[in-house]
Amino acid sequence: MDAVFSRRNLIEPAALRAMMHRSDLHGAMQAGSHFGAILLTGWLLHLTWGSLWAVPVFVAHGTLLNFLYAGQHELSHNTPFRTKWLNEWVGRLIGFLMLYPRSFDQIQHHAHHQHTQDWEKDGELVRQPYTLTSYLLWFLGPTYWYSRVARIARLTRGIVVEPYIRPDQEATVIREARIHAALYALVALVSLAAQSWAAVVFWLAPMLLTKPIHQLQNTIEHLGLSHEDDILANTRSTDTNALMRWMCWNMQYHTAHHSFPAVPFHALRGLNDTIEARIGHEVHRMGYIEFQVEVIRKLWGGKSEADYPSDEVWIARDTRGRTVAVD
Repeated sequence: MDAVFSRRNLIEPAALRAMMHRSDLHGAMQAGSHFGAILLTGWLLHLTWGSLWAVPVFVAHGTLLNFLYAGQHELSHNTPFRTKWLNEWVGRLIGFLMLYPRSFDQIQHHAHHQHTQDWEKDGELVRQPYTLTSYLLWFLGPTYWYSRVARIARLTRGIVVEPYIRPDQEATVIREARIHAALYALVALVSLAAQSWAAVVFWLAPMLLTKPIHQLQNTIEHLGLSHEDDILANTRSTDTNALMRWMCWNMQYHTAHHSFPAVPFHALRGLNDTIEARIGHEVHRMGYIEFQVEVIRKLWGGKSEADYPSDEVWIARDTRGRTVAVD
């Protein structure tokens, strides 16, 4: 985490310590409101099922489910709650719903923070450079969900291929995958026995089909930025609104988060403001649609990520609010 630690000159130590305060109240309010909203949309989906009103409710419900990953992400850092077991078990619950086991996520995400944008070591960058086709398949969900399901199935068989998983961690992720697989099988068996489609209607279908809405945030955080070891150059924050910031647990302040991962979600806005005041300008920042348009434009015509210099920013906004063309 050399790049992370080099950012410590951006904030006074006393101010940083204050921002690192963890709070069960903040965690409960955020997690409670998110799960409460899911229960509400689930109830509305039940009431409206079979009518046209079910369509927007279905989308809202699936979007809320997908953005639970923002909570899992924070819980993987053990920052939302002061009480450790709450971070652990709320994280495991969300990991089950997301088809993304918690221990695996923690290992992968630690590698992502330790080696951000390093093609060989970043746990979230172990893939081939995007082409337009591969990017759209990931954005729309088919390859995203396939990778989730296939990984659990592979780990269940005891096969670990991820380079960021140490030998002493393999037994943990294998055991965890087998527990998940057994629980998913149990859900399927109970559903068959009860002749119920509830798990599909209220969980799997809305979550799988609304993945592109979550991918607006999931893809914007690093793609098209430099691969050098500098958080201010390799991480992007997002222009958005209060509703999206709530649903994403403030993860739109992504540069602030990568600079100081131990700062909880509720303090990221203040941290972001402090960093920008110290450097004298905004961190890399774009809007959701603005970013997606630029990605498609840059990958159009058979190009891929490999066609752009890895140590340069090739998707960014200039100071006049327009995107910078890199040809």
